[in-house]
Amino acid sequence: MAGGPTLIGSVQRALHLLDAVGASERPVTAKALARAVGLPLPTTYHLLRTLVHEGYLCRLDDGYVLGEQVTGLRRRNGRQALLPRIRPVLRALRDELHAAAYLSLYSGGEIRLIDVVDGPATPSVDLWVGVHEAAHATAFGKCILSCLDAEGRRAYLAQARLADLTPNTITDARVLEQRLAESGDVFNDREEYLLGTACLATPVRAPGVIGAIAISLPARRLRSAQPLSLRRASARVSRTFAMTP
Repeated sequence: MAGGPTLIGSVQRALHLLDAVGASERPVTAKALARAVGLPLPTTYHLLRTLVHEGYLCRLDDGYVLGEQVTGLRRRNGRQALLPRIRPVLRALRDELHAAAYLSLYSGGEIRLIDVVDGPATPSVDLWVGVHEAAHATAFGKCILSCLDAEGRRAYLAQARLADLTPNTITDARVLEQRLAESGDVFNDREEYLLGTACLATPVRAPGVIGAIAISLPARRLRSAQPLSLRRASARVSRTFAMTP
């Protein structure tokens, strides 16, 4: 009979210490933590030193508090926790338009692809060039660039190389700026990232959030795509972000 999973005791003990510190509203001393977790004091000190060194705890004069690594995880994963509420919107968009659906966000000065909903009949684009490096050639990248203020966009484009990915890729920053200004609230990629593939995107906006909802489909079907459906999906996702503290 197979036994239970192999567990690493030191990891368990370190996690228990993190839980104990996180459960307290005030700094917790090493002696109090040792009692709370049921560990010998020398072992507790050893684990606490490691957690402080790695940034998961911070040692103050009167005890230990959670460190920057933990608060950073909270910030980074807060939006990820919304995916169960956002995924149905992307799935409905995929099924309605028969196209792969994407959510991307601007975070930390970079454009990040957060989620993709595709299927056997609606395959996603092979992202052979990184999303951040190809913002000028993707619909959601251009959409997010349009949402940045002029200074932020200039700073982004100054450090970006407008790589020539296909014969249709815009590689002149001035032409790109003009296209962004002319696009309204729906942005397209007409075989600029990948020949044979087109994309549409529209902004996701909420306090502290800049992003885009996008779809990809064969270029021959671009005219049949319904921007209204895309706008409805982005409005729903924007409300989800706006309602989350």
